[in-house]
Amino acid sequence: MDRVGKVREIIIVWSRQVRLAVLPGAAVIIVIAIFQTAPVPFLSPVIERLGFMVFDTYQRLYPRPYEEAPVRVVDIDDETIRRYGQWPWPRTDLARLTAVLGEAGAAAIAYDVVFSESDRTSPRELARRFAQSDPEAARALARLPDNNTQFAGALRASPSVLGFFLSNRPGATRISPRAGMVVLGSPPDEVPDFAGAVAPQRELREAAAGLGSLSLVPDQDSIIRRAPLIQRQGGQLLPSLSLEAIRVAFQTESVRVRTTDGSGEGGAPGEVVALKVGDIEVPTDAQGQLWMHYTRDEPGRVVPAWKVLSGALDATAMEAAFNGRIVFIGTSAIGLRDLRSTPLNPAELGIMVHAEAAEQMILGHFLLRPDWALGLERSLLLVAGLGLVLLLPWLGAVWGAVLGLAVTALLVGASLYAFLDRGYLLDPTWPILAIVAGYLVVTVLTFYREERQRAHIHRAFDRYLAPELVRRIAADPRQLKLGGEERDMTVLFCDIRSFSSISEGMAPEQIIEFLIAFLTPMTDTLIASGATIDKYIGDAILAFWNAPLDDAEHEVHALRAALAMMRALDELNATMPARADLAWPGQVRIGVGLNSGRCCVGNMGSRQRLSYSLIGDTVNLASRIEGLTKFYGVDVAIGRALAAAAPTFATLELDQVRVVGRDAPESVHVLLGDEELAREARFTEFAKAHAAMLAAYRGQDWKRAQELLHGQAGAAAGWGLGRLYQIYSERIARFREAPPGPGWDGIYSAQSK
Repeated sequence: MDRVGKVREIIIVWSRQVRLAVLPGAAVIIVIAIFQTAPVPFLSPVIERLGFMVFDTYQRLYPRPYEEAPVRVVDIDDETIRRYGQWPWPRTDLARLTAVLGEAGAAAIAYDVVFSESDRTSPRELARRFAQSDPEAARALARLPDNNTQFAGALRASPSVLGFFLSNRPGATRISPRAGMVVLGSPPDEVPDFAGAVAPQRELREAAAGLGSLSLVPDQDSIIRRAPLIQRQGGQLLPSLSLEAIRVAFQTESVRVRTTDGSGEGGAPGEVVALKVGDIEVPTDAQGQLWMHYTRDEPGRVVPAWKVLSGALDATAMEAAFNGRIVFIGTSAIGLRDLRSTPLNPAELGIMVHAEAAEQMILGHFLLRPDWALGLERSLLLVAGLGLVLLLPWLGAVWGAVLGLAVTALLVGASLYAFLDRGYLLDPTWPILAIVAGYLVVTVLTFYREERQRAHIHRAFDRYLAPELVRRIAADPRQLKLGGEERDMTVLFCDIRSFSSISEGMAPEQIIEFLIAFLTPMTDTLIASGATIDKYIGDAILAFWNAPLDDAEHEVHALRAALAMMRALDELNATMPARADLAWPGQVRIGVGLNSGRCCVGNMGSRQRLSYSLIGDTVNLASRIEGLTKFYGVDVAIGRALAAAAPTFATLELDQVRVVGRDAPESVHVLLGDEELAREARFTEFAKAHAAMLAAYRGQDWKRAQELLHGQAGAAAGWGLGRLYQIYSERIARFREAPPGPGWDGIYSAQSK
């Protein structure tokens, strides 16, 4: 096929794919793009979780390298509990811890503890207990300093920050923020709002320099990926513990909250863009959350509380550890842990999340989800998805999968590069989903179309072609093209004797019923032998062997098929005349002609209509041999090449004939039976005498030939060769009266087809 024809074929295939697969695939891609913007229950959370898993993998592969930052964690660990007793401690111990840290120069002391209940070890609480049993002791205890008062004094004397938990429970405490929350732009309506809080006791709240939220809101899979820096209570903005600790440490009076329309950036009004505390500006998501980039466990960040309380650290070490630093106080003791799941640790201390959030803000190390990220992801979704859908008809399933995998790897690689180089969080899952969905839709629809095409081919051809040929074409419809190949083949022609006379006495519908009743078992017999039915020509059948599938024994299979056809005809003649519903014309006879040789076989015809057929001299000769069966009065006649290829069958030479339309003579043989018959003595004796008769005939020994004819006439009739021997008897009689002369070659020239 020339280049223009190839291009035309590709365009035709692609246009069909557009109608059947590309348009539905493109529609799926567009629907996915809409889903990305308008979340759909069940689907969007799953895709979001896949995106989170990608970001988690980035963090596990490339966690934030730990850098020295003015942040420390004082850990009330198991050793501290062993030394100083079970929790909760007397508030006097906490007052001492606060005072020691303040004296060491801590810039802020933030407690990851909510002191919402009174101290049961306080003298005031003990006095109430002894009021009835020991009034004197109760009065003595009441005169002692209150633990809460001492703790409040320590808090007041230090840059302290206490925590609270926000809650939606009715009757919860109302928090008044210490910091001024200045909003630049529309009110941040995207920030989560709560009804109240579980807060420290009033005395302690009022003594602390700052109040910050301890509430960490995990994603749906319970992993903390973002730390809330601001939250709301009844519309009032409140800072987180980490943000409030930074504000206190930097001695700033307010926190500035910038929303989209206050910054000129894209997005819906009321979405938070960034927070600013002093000179520190912190980019956030729309809800005012900081994307966390966790470090691995860093022992240098943590100081056990017992070392601070016991004096294990001298003044120099204390100053080196805490001077100018933000100190977060929490507990890792068993039974007291506030455990949270993070991408790096399934059981991380909540205080570590606050501490690492403060580190990121101070160091200016941020993970960003830019406002243009969604638009970029949607563009990639459409470009990658639609591009693959449009290319699949050309590429096919295998190369389409290779391209899809390559684009997927490119998207993930680009996302990882953006994470490492810029700290951008670009989610590749939606574009990858589009690629997968587009590939699956187009592939499934293409497969469905091809299956329908195969089914159509089966329906169209399985009644005309051999099953193997139908399967071959269905597996590769491209074989339905013009052209053929040369092969050694065996060809069979079968024709009903005197069909014109038979049809004269039948109505058209009776003729059709008769032909169906005759052709069906004949066709079954041929197909069972591996033949391909070329065509039906009225009452005639053309079949062949060794195409389209190879058949190394096609000559033998063809001869067996011819014998089986004669047996099938005998059965039909025995049973069909008795049927009242069918017009069977008495004893039907057929003639079968076979020949072997080179043929050209393939899809013949025009570009509008094809037929799997064969042409060549072998085919023409097979047709002429079938015509000779009537002349010689035999049922099955075969050509010389076929007789030579199957010498074990019971065959006899009939004559040497120059058929109509062909100059070269052909030796024509009769097929009488299979190998078993060929081994029988009665056949071998007759075959020997028959060969002697032919030799005498061709040697112009008319007397000897006549004697052999007369001597074998009875046997010849028994073999169905009575007509043949009559022909030779007439020829010999004629030649005895008028000898043909020395130039005679013994070849008979047929006068009709």
